[in-house]
Formats: sequence, C-alpha cells, structure tokens
Amino acid sequence: MQEFAAHIEKEDLHSLSNIVFSGKIEVVNSMAKAEKAVKYLSRFELLGFDTETKPAFHKGQKHKIALLQLSSDSSAYLFRLHAIGIPDCLAGLLERESIKKIGAAVHDDIKGLQRIRKIKPGGFIDLQHIVPKYGIEDKSVQKIAAIVLNAKISKSQRLTNWENEQLTGLQQRYAATDAWVCREIYVQLVNNNQND
Repeated sequence: MQEFAAHIEKEDLHSLSNIVFSGKIEVVNSMAKAEKAVKYLSRFELLGFDTETKPAFHKGQKHKIALLQLSSDSSAYLFRLHAIGIPDCLAGLLERESIKKIGAAVHDDIKGLQRIRKIKPGGFIDLQHIVPKYGIEDKSVQKIAAIVLNAKISKSQRLTNWENEQLTGLQQRYAATDAWVCREIYVQLVNNNQND
C-alpha cells in the first residue's frame, strides 16, 4: 500500500491546480425531481456525499441543513432540503447499506439530517476514518484531496447563503465538487490499495 504524505503545507496547497466537477448538475427542488434523482442514483454502488448549511454569524444561531449533495462519477444531484425536506425515496437511499456514500465528517452531516427526519443511515463511509491507514493525518477534504489527487478544490462558496431562492452557478459547481471529490478520493485510495 502506497503511503501518502501525512500533511500538506498551505504554500504547497495553493500551488496546485484547481479540480472542479465537470459533469451534469441537477438541482432537486420538487418531489417529482427527487424521485427521478433517486432512481438514477440507485444504479450506483458508490456515491459522493456532502451537505451545506446556511452559515450562522451570530452566537446561538443554528440553521438546518439546506442542501444535500449526492454524486456519481458524472452526475451530481443537489437536494434542496429546506424546500422539500427528506422525501421517502431519499430517506430510503440514505438508509440503503448496499450503496456506499462517501463523505468527510459524515457523523455531523447525519446528525444534521436527523434533525430534519429520523433516518437509520446505512452504507456511509467517512474519509476521515480511512485516510490514517494511508499515513494521511490531515482531516479536511481540501487537504485530503490535495494529498491524494494532487489538486486543489476551491472553498470560496462555503459561507454563501444555501437557502437562497436560486443557487448561483458557482454555488452549484462548488456543492457538486464537494460531494464528487469525496468519491474520487475514495476510488483513488481503493485503486491504490489494489495495485500493490
């Protein structure tokens, strides 16, 4: 098994070229779109996973998860949870053990999702629990991506309003990239493991 660098310095991170999801992005803001999205996503054994929450700038202020992202290798679906909640079809997908959902710090995401609807999460894999086996000590997705994929993901949209009536193109691309890159990191680690 190839050992990766334990850490990456800020200067080295900034010198890397950007990696951006270039596939199809679908915003899911109705039950009909949710059912269509889940039908598509259910065909895959491996999905990238992430969530976005409207930032809180005042002490004690807390928002529910606004966006849930699930991505295959070529299509990303952005579920607007503040608008549609977690429909039955999506809850079923999140509970399905046979579909691996790859994210980072997934425990926090799941806790946030359970504030919207009680689900029994199944098939979730947390990159933060896997990367130490490869000698990686950094825990942020940005740093893990830099170490494993040798590329940089932008964090410029992180503190934008995820409850806006319309998500901007930049927000959509950012959200899709965050989920997709988790899947890409996992695939790279698994392939690396098999090549030994």
